[in-house]
Amino acid sequence: MFPVGPAPWPRLRVLWALWALLVVLLAPWRLWAIQETQECTWQVVLNNLESVGKNDAIDHFVDQELYTVDKVFDLLVDAPIDRDEVRGLGADEWERPWSCTLLGSGHLLTISLQTYLGFPYYLKINYSCTGEVSSEALVRKGHLTGLKPVVLVTFQSPVNFHRWKIEQLQIQMEAAPFRSPAERCDAEEVCLMSWYTPMPIKNGSVVMRVDVSSNGLGPFIPNKRFHVNINGFLERGRDHELQFTVGNELFHLIPRHFVNVPSRPLWYTVDQTPVLILGGIPEEKAILLTDTNFKDFFLVELSIDSCWVGSFYCPQASFTATIYDAIATESTLFIRQNQLIYYFTGTYTTLYENNHGSERWVRVLANECIKRLCPVHFHSNGSEYVMALTAGKNEGYVHFGTITDGLVSFKLLPRDRSVCNAILVDNCSITWAVFIAGDYNLLMLVEIVGPTSSKYFQSVITWLCSTPSQNSSLTVGGEGRGGWKSGWVPGEAQATPPHCCVHFAVYLPARGLEFLMILGTESYTNFPMVPKGMSYNPYNNLLLIWGNFLLQSFNSENFIYLADFPKELSIKYLVNSFRGDMAIVTENEEIWYLLEGSYQVYQLFPSKAWEVYISLQVLQQSSRYAPNETMVTLFYEDNKLYQLVYLIDNQQGRLIKRLMPVEQLLMYQQISKEYVLERQGSHLTLSFSNFCPFTVMRLQELPNPQIYTRQERYRAQPPRVLEPWGFHSENSLAVYQGLVYYLLSLHSKYDKPYADPVHDPTWRWWKNKKQDQDYYFYLANNWRSAGSVHVDMTSYEKIYDLKAENELPERIFLDKGTSYSFSVFLTTRKPEVQHGPSFQVLSPVDLAVVLADPDCIEAMVKEKVLVNRNSVLFWVTLSDKRSCFDQGISGHHLMKTSMLVKVLGSSGHCFQNTNRGPQQPDGASAYWLPARQAPGLRYHLHAAVQPRAEQTLLRLRQSGPGDALLSLPGQTGSLIWTTENTTTTEDLAFNIMSHNSLGIEWLCLENSPCHDTIPHNIFAPEFFFKVLVSNRGVDESTYCDYQLTFLLHIHGLPLSARRAFLILLVSASLFVGLVILYIVCCLLSPYMVKVCNILRWKINSIIGLESNYTYSTPSDSRAFSHSGTVSWRSSRLNSRVVYKGAEENKAET
Repeated sequence: MFPVGPAPWPRLRVLWALWALLVVLLAPWRLWAIQETQECTWQVVLNNLESVGKNDAIDHFVDQELYTVDKVFDLLVDAPIDRDEVRGLGADEWERPWSCTLLGSGHLLTISLQTYLGFPYYLKINYSCTGEVSSEALVRKGHLTGLKPVVLVTFQSPVNFHRWKIEQLQIQMEAAPFRSPAERCDAEEVCLMSWYTPMPIKNGSVVMRVDVSSNGLGPFIPNKRFHVNINGFLERGRDHELQFTVGNELFHLIPRHFVNVPSRPLWYTVDQTPVLILGGIPEEKAILLTDTNFKDFFLVELSIDSCWVGSFYCPQASFTATIYDAIATESTLFIRQNQLIYYFTGTYTTLYENNHGSERWVRVLANECIKRLCPVHFHSNGSEYVMALTAGKNEGYVHFGTITDGLVSFKLLPRDRSVCNAILVDNCSITWAVFIAGDYNLLMLVEIVGPTSSKYFQSVITWLCSTPSQNSSLTVGGEGRGGWKSGWVPGEAQATPPHCCVHFAVYLPARGLEFLMILGTESYTNFPMVPKGMSYNPYNNLLLIWGNFLLQSFNSENFIYLADFPKELSIKYLVNSFRGDMAIVTENEEIWYLLEGSYQVYQLFPSKAWEVYISLQVLQQSSRYAPNETMVTLFYEDNKLYQLVYLIDNQQGRLIKRLMPVEQLLMYQQISKEYVLERQGSHLTLSFSNFCPFTVMRLQELPNPQIYTRQERYRAQPPRVLEPWGFHSENSLAVYQGLVYYLLSLHSKYDKPYADPVHDPTWRWWKNKKQDQDYYFYLANNWRSAGSVHVDMTSYEKIYDLKAENELPERIFLDKGTSYSFSVFLTTRKPEVQHGPSFQVLSPVDLAVVLADPDCIEAMVKEKVLVNRNSVLFWVTLSDKRSCFDQGISGHHLMKTSMLVKVLGSSGHCFQNTNRGPQQPDGASAYWLPARQAPGLRYHLHAAVQPRAEQTLLRLRQSGPGDALLSLPGQTGSLIWTTENTTTTEDLAFNIMSHNSLGIEWLCLENSPCHDTIPHNIFAPEFFFKVLVSNRGVDESTYCDYQLTFLLHIHGLPLSARRAFLILLVSASLFVGLVILYIVCCLLSPYMVKVCNILRWKINSIIGLESNYTYSTPSDSRAFSHSGTVSWRSSRLNSRVVYKGAEENKAET
């Protein structure tokens, strides 16, 4: 403390003055530092075990088998790992003696040799910045300043939910620094280093997203996403070199393959495809193949036979080797060459229990004339689909292909008659087909040739019925309009005519405003309308029909004509992000842009905005743009539009992937059109008009995401190494592999929260070591940990408290009656104040919520004007209306829908400045899915044992806090059991089981599974009843059909009456027999004693007679013989006398 008096105050003022002067002097340096801040980006590559530490090693995800790391774990003799738990197999696991199976839901990883396992690949992480500083120096600087990359791996759920459990699984790992041993450096401690994390894999997932972020220390590096997918079309040869199974790799890109070649669409199953392919290379049976979304790629010449089967029903004007149509699915590739279709199934052991990989390209529909392949962008019912349009003899039919677990099958639709016959025309041709997977509707664009050779078009819709089984076949069925869906009747093959829903006009409507509602009363031009294709978005139910026009509809009946698109152009293909925006590519390679919620179509290329952008890129000496370039394709990735472009610069050609700057181009268009020159004094000033109605937009009060996103996230950190600089070795990285593997294996074994003593899958790991945590910490601090590695128990856990970020999640799941709420904060640009009896601010901003399915969900918006902040706060609540059903088990048969939160007047005018450039604030796509939660109040119980001879309906209800009981709705004629309780509840149900009362009498009558079961040993038999818990038909609070199976252990069940009587009869017979035997023995015992005495006397007499023999010597043999004879006779006589005397004495007595 300062002493009392005024002396310290002048000193304090001097200190404040010096501090202010220092701030003023440092201000220019701070501004310079901000301007000179380098833009940095993450670099991530895949390395196998042999490539760890190598500088330029880049691998592709080919190997799918795990490897053993038990040798390094054997060194950890005194570490907090449960060796018995890791090595041993659980009681509920099953063994495969031949190999190991990957992690996954429903199929646990088990091996016959109990070893520690690791994943086959690592993620190698570096970063680079703009400037002349080397990447190695930057990485060293980041390590010394505490930078540690944080990797978040997201596993994509599989297509076939019948085989694999649907789950949203993530694992967050901290990268471990590793010093490269390739080079030695005497001047520094480290020359080359990188960060490494294990690259985990799990069953059912072949697509993984890797998000890399910083731990907050060191330089600022924006988050970046990478796609790490398994390539099932590569294999290792005998020399361990990678080679393609679909063909041979071509190592040179020839300019004639790309220069002046038209662009083509990229078709694949959205979010499920690990490998993308692109055809269209002229006069070459080659495709571009990538497993990293064209971050890198391969040019592969396909090994197909290239047959040309032309005939009178399939006329071919010419033959070409070009691959025209190419479609990629989760495991299978489809191509079309001329009129032939081929497919190839990759080798994915993580998807199938048995390998369905193809050895060669398989030709299908060999006797058909296929003119086009049409993609199906979304999977449903555990399968993916593809459609082939026919020509020639089967004109008017569609071959509908189904891909399930890599197995391909085709069905001809319609079954009974062609579309031409169904719509009562003689000559027609199917131009395009769209399959709406959620409703099983097939939409076809049909061209009809009239009697005078005039052509006009119709849109035809057919309803398809699908069996609920996994291997269902699709058949035509049902009739109606709109969203009516026919039901599936087992054993019946329904087939009704396709329904014609839209007749297109022959000519285009006359242009007026931005859009025109087609009512049939509008005026038309003399310009013909030529439809070419269709596109459907299942999230917002938006159907687009395109050609030299654009028609859009949200119910497939009422269409809106977008007049901004010029009729002189013809659309070649659409690129849909399925999140609210889309790109349009015309025949002359122009690029247009359409945003959901707006009827205005923007031209991106060529345009004045594009010229401005290119000029700025030339000034920055960007290497991603050149005067001579050709666009190969256009596609969306993570809601961003990308181009695949072939550039020729300095006579060198290269193929690159670059971002299409949509927001910047729209902003440049707005600036170039809306500006004003104003005179201020003697000079002119340039001012721009900003049409965005707000200046600040923030999302607030977002709920914690996990309850709505159903995301399960685990956290893992590398083990602590006892090394001064903190660098890991190959052994410690192997330990990291084993720990991450075991963490995910605990997740796969965990049966969710049901009947588990601790609501955490990791509790079993440390349950026997938790009490020794301080001891292991002491060993680590004194550098005495076994193997120079310390495993922290708290570094491997499941995260339950994720906080919401300042943006809406990618998808949310709503159950019956649940709601999702958030608020939107807007700062207005020009407030207007109204004076009167009540002071009020008239807000120039209005917020609207657009719902794709208003019959199922509803939105409520509340407004609050913040006068002192010149802002408006909107509360938005999205709720389920309890009116849409037909949901399956949690995660099955999702109903896809979306909402769009839109500020009126902001579309195309408002842009958000971020570190990644300007972005448009958009809405939120949402899945609508029943929530998965623990069993609640009312559930059905189906009790059964194997074999299933009977199923009994029970009910689970809550009788008090922490108390639950089973009740029987009504009396039952069960052969297994009956209730002992005669008291019923209000709904006439019998309480049969609670925590303190059983209330069940076990019958096990004839024809029941437990009837007449005999024990196999001396112990009484034990019965395990498999009980299936379901809420179907009882619980009205959810859409979900919950299913839970548990075992009911029963002791001492009664035997059958027949077997019990048989046991009684046998037991009684044995007892009576023993009694009779005892009586007989008592009666015959004196006689038996006498007989025994006689036998004993005779035996003794014989023994005594033999002992009286005497023998003489050989010299007096005659005397000895005589003496022996006399002695024998005298002895015999004496014995008779003695015996006779004894009898006389006995008679006297």
